[in-house]
Amino acid sequence: MDVEKVGTLIFQLRKERNLTQKELADKLNISNKTISKWECGKGAPDSSMWQPLSNILGADLLNLLQGKLEANPKDIGKIDRIKFYVCKSCKNILISTGDASISCCGRNLKPLSINGKSEELGINIAEYDQANYISIEHSMTKEDYLLFACYVYEDRFFLNRFYPEQMPAFYLPDLKLNASLYVYSVNGGLSKYLIKDLL
Repeated sequence: MDVEKVGTLIFQLRKERNLTQKELADKLNISNKTISKWECGKGAPDSSMWQPLSNILGADLLNLLQGKLEANPKDIGKIDRIKFYVCKSCKNILISTGDASISCCGRNLKPLSINGKSEELGINIAEYDQANYISIEHSMTKEDYLLFACYVYEDRFFLNRFYPEQMPAFYLPDLKLNASLYVYSVNGGLSKYLIKDLL
């Protein structure tokens, strides 16, 4: 661990939060001289201090330990580069449109990869009451079910979450031929379908 890099990062993050050394020290129940020592690279936080320090400064613990924050490239606004993340523990669904460091339940999540061969699902699209009704044929048992379906078109997406023993169906007000439909099965993984191929 490079204590000078860590100290510089603590200083930078403290300033971003508009905290004085005393205010940060009070939040951690330590002296402001200790904060000064860290920021000057003459020492590092005790192991019990890292997590509270990370929370107060709003930085990832690993990045704080390494003494560096790496900025992702700017998001260029192409929603078709959407990435999905699913927490194995709580089934939380997270979405990003660019590179991101995402964690849930204390674990870092990797973006879901699209299956090379999409799961064969019976996806039915019917026009109903000036909307499109999409239903998906799939078992919805507690052991094997669809977690979500996401319609993606140009600058927008529509996410519909499903639960075991629920009918996997939803309405879309507008359906574009060059849009995509992503479907995630807890056992089969993520599949991508082009709307034009489903009609």
